[in-house]
Amino acid sequence: MDNKFEMTMSLNVLQHLGINLYSNIPAVLSEVVANAWDADAEEVHIHIADDKITIQDNGSGMTVDDINQKFLNVGYQKREHGNSITPKFKRKVMGRKGIGKLSLFSIAHNIEVHTCKYGVKSGFKISTDALEKKIKEGESTYFPDEIELDKIQIEKDGTLIILTDLKKRTSNAASFLRKRLARRFSIVGAEYNFQIYIDNSPIEVTDREYFHKIKHLWTYTDEEHDVDYKKYCREKLAFCDDQRPTVIEGTPYKVHGWIGAVEFSGDLKDENDNLNKIVVMVRGKLAQEDILEDFSEGGLYTKYLIGELHADFLDLDEEADIATSNRQRIIEDDPRYIYLKEFLKKELRHIANHWTKLRNEEGKDQALKIPAIKNWFSELGSDHRKKAESLFGKINQLTLDPDAKKDLFKHSVLAFESFRYKENLEQFDKISPENIQLIAKVIDNFDDIEATLYHQIVNERLKVIELLQEKVDDDALERVLQEHLYTHLWLLDPSWDRATETPYMEQSIAKEFEKVNADFSEEERKARYDIRYKKVSGKHVIIELKRASVTTNTFKLMEQVTKYRDALRKVLIETGKEYEPIEIICIVGKQLSDWTNESKREESARALASYNARVVLYKQLIDDSYNSYQSFLEVNKEAGRVSRLIQEIDNDMSHLLS
Repeated sequence: MDNKFEMTMSLNVLQHLGINLYSNIPAVLSEVVANAWDADAEEVHIHIADDKITIQDNGSGMTVDDINQKFLNVGYQKREHGNSITPKFKRKVMGRKGIGKLSLFSIAHNIEVHTCKYGVKSGFKISTDALEKKIKEGESTYFPDEIELDKIQIEKDGTLIILTDLKKRTSNAASFLRKRLARRFSIVGAEYNFQIYIDNSPIEVTDREYFHKIKHLWTYTDEEHDVDYKKYCREKLAFCDDQRPTVIEGTPYKVHGWIGAVEFSGDLKDENDNLNKIVVMVRGKLAQEDILEDFSEGGLYTKYLIGELHADFLDLDEEADIATSNRQRIIEDDPRYIYLKEFLKKELRHIANHWTKLRNEEGKDQALKIPAIKNWFSELGSDHRKKAESLFGKINQLTLDPDAKKDLFKHSVLAFESFRYKENLEQFDKISPENIQLIAKVIDNFDDIEATLYHQIVNERLKVIELLQEKVDDDALERVLQEHLYTHLWLLDPSWDRATETPYMEQSIAKEFEKVNADFSEEERKARYDIRYKKVSGKHVIIELKRASVTTNTFKLMEQVTKYRDALRKVLIETGKEYEPIEIICIVGKQLSDWTNESKREESARALASYNARVVLYKQLIDDSYNSYQSFLEVNKEAGRVSRLIQEIDNDMSHLLS
């Protein structure tokens, strides 16, 4: 009886299963290494050159029948043919779909396979160009070219694969590949009778280049999988919990492996890679790049995690294959994968709580390394100590460098003292005629905090001024002044903390200034570096910054500021603010040409004052600001308890960081 229906398979399927499926060399070579494992190889040697990659193993090799029936048979499933356990080492095979070898097409145009079994050599080569031509012609069969016997480059049982006319660059690939393969396989080493070599150098666990970064470790081991992960983490390891469960509750399934946390989240940045992931391994090979990304955990702690969980129950011979075609992910709605996620969800909760406690303890220890903070902490009551410990712990959870963290410890002490004294407001309720003197004590406490805070502000302002003082070149100072002046108006007047102009006022006045500028000569426009309007302390202020190289005179300045003043006044009248005060400041690099003596200078100042204007020299601006704030520090040497504490912390930190 003739068959009414017929299913055919086009070679075009190779485009999707091999040629276009894989995107990187480590993923491709992982498939070749897995095939070597399945062939009972003890060694795999990979050599990388600019134009060639070779992979040779000492496994069982292939006969001509093996080549045709297994290697060239796309989709051959060895487990379905009773080959789920290898004959020599009784290994559980990694291959399942029968398409891993197609990955070679994605990185090379020419592929040669040299193999030997029972001393009999065979070999063939595939050209992806020729294969793609057959695909375009709609052919269903492709015949690789045979390699002549005397050109086969293998003498003992095993397989040699030669890749040439590479599609991807291999410069610096050896070190990159070593790291990636070390991370993709957990069955490498003498205990597994399996070793991978790259350019004759064996891959080691340490080639993963992340164990040395781990500070906190949670391990999942039992008698069957008793791996001492701690020995790889000795450099920074401060804590290890090796009593974590391995059985998934309510199932026969087991998980083993580890999850670690690094000290700084930046430790998980690895060139172009991100190590902030938990990989899933199946039968010793990477099966899922990152299961951590499946969780919407918002906790800061997740940014510090790295791990490797082995879940062989995801690939059971008697169960359906749930790996995706490229073997890099697991089908996520399979019940087994859901069980794994539930297990990990519970573990992440445990780790979150434990990690927070550990970081809090470490935060306290780091803060108490500063002697002044240690003394301060020892004087706190038990309730306040707990709050301080929690605060130090939260700081320790932030992704800061050590210097910034120490600075934040100092500010946290100041903030803590502020909150402590706010609690003193409750004392007012307890004041009676008999203890009225408590009022003075509470007010003194607040004065101490206020003085300390302003002391800190003054110190920060002095740092800005010192930055300006370093710019001895007038042209450089001109640029830096423009950058800092309008956001640090206290340089002009200590009482000018913040500008309060509205966007509408600023835009309206800017338009009027543009009209004024249009009337100026080219020389006048070039003489001005910048002009801004600000409202501060109830005044409308015009600040004109002249170029450092320009020399002008009082008359020219009066002529120019009159135009700016009139433009500003026009906007103020339109907005009903005509009676609000105006001040104009001209900042110049050189003395005015008519300042020939002190008398002329005073005369100039009086003339400009009649226009509500004044002149400030670049260097005078900086010196006056510095002297003003420095005199404050001199007058307030005898600070209160909190001020002295902050100063002691600053001194201690200077010694620790020097």
